[in-house]
Amino acid sequence: MDFKKVSFEKSYGTMAQMPPSTVPEVAFIGRSNVGKSSLLNKLCGKKGLAGVSQKPGKTATINFFRADGAKLVDLPGYGFANTSKKERDRLGKLIEGYLSSDRNIALVCSLIDIRHDATKLDVEMVGFLREVGVPFFVVLTKGDKLSKGKCAQQKAAIRRQLGIESDDQLMVTSAEKGTGINDLRQFINMMLGQ
Repeated sequence: MDFKKVSFEKSYGTMAQMPPSTVPEVAFIGRSNVGKSSLLNKLCGKKGLAGVSQKPGKTATINFFRADGAKLVDLPGYGFANTSKKERDRLGKLIEGYLSSDRNIALVCSLIDIRHDATKLDVEMVGFLREVGVPFFVVLTKGDKLSKGKCAQQKAAIRRQLGIESDDQLMVTSAEKGTGINDLRQFINMMLGQ
């Protein structure tokens, strides 16, 4: 996939609105304020591709981005407390509906902020991804906020929390400094068979 050629396609608020999946999809999921939009923008080398907000929990739809022979999918953030229970339930159903559907999901990048331990919701999300059987990879964001030693320590701690056996299933990134971005591009292309 040529990440520089990725462009916004469309947003959907319900599963029923989505057209069938015709090409492999790479989805991005994580808690609100994990840096999902910033990571997507850095990955594609375009500042305004995915809307970055100062207010967490802004993504309330599933956003599709078109690429050559594949799509990137920005899923709503989870765990944002300042939304109504009704809206949290709606978003939960939307995320669950997408991930457990028969869409052509090549990879789910599960984003976790490296500065903190994985939350109960992060652990549950990884458990759900295992349960539905979609290929997933843990992307640790905001790696520039910690020293190299602290990053390694946190990576090991989060790996244990999530019950992940190999270091090859997690990657430290920084949308700010570009750390790990090329490696993530290569990994995504490998999963797409490109």
